[in-house]
Amino acid sequence: MMFWYDHDMGWWGYAGMGLGMVVFWGLLIAGIVGLVVFVSGDRLTRRSPATPEQILAARFARGEISETEYRDQLGVLHDPARH
Repeated sequence: MMFWYDHDMGWWGYAGMGLGMVVFWGLLIAGIVGLVVFVSGDRLTRRSPATPEQILAARFARGEISETEYRDQLGVLHDPARH
């Protein structure tokens, strides 16, 4: 019994090549997608919302409010009688 008659692979050779091609392209595409996700940054970490003090400090740092306004508004935030 001759399996390699006339240099023909048979159906199993073509099936193996087809499966190998699908696996190769799948791994290549998954690698590219993984690389893009890795380079673009971690999507799972989300920033926590800014606290009122942080927002107020950012406004003061940008020059939107003066130092007296900053201190007055910070006092309002920390005064428990006004809440």
